[in-house]
Amino acid sequence: MSLVEGLYAIIITDRDGVPVFKVSTENAPELALRPTFLSTFGMATDQASKLGLSKNKSMISTYSAFQVVHLNKLPLIVTMVASSKTNTGMLLALERDFDNVLKDMRAVVDIS
Repeated sequence: MSLVEGLYAIIITDRDGVPVFKVSTENAPELALRPTFLSTFGMATDQASKLGLSKNKSMISTYSAFQVVHLNKLPLIVTMVASSKTNTGMLLALERDFDNVLKDMRAVVDIS
């Protein structure tokens, strides 16, 4: 998490928002770490796919004090919570780093 200044949390969940892996700092907003919040991306991406625009790759939500970046790596979803001042492009660039890590995790979630 030290690679990107202002990155508060990284959460990897299944499509239902159940955390598989979570790491956070004390600055992470507690509500953004709850499964009820994390599951909203799965629902939103399902609805977006019905528009016929192809698969949704990511979703970025900005708030007054922080931003949330969701990466669609089904059956897993990567969620990053960061300061609103954090460079969003740097967060999106982390996607390549997650690909290798998620390869093994994806196999476990697919079996379950």
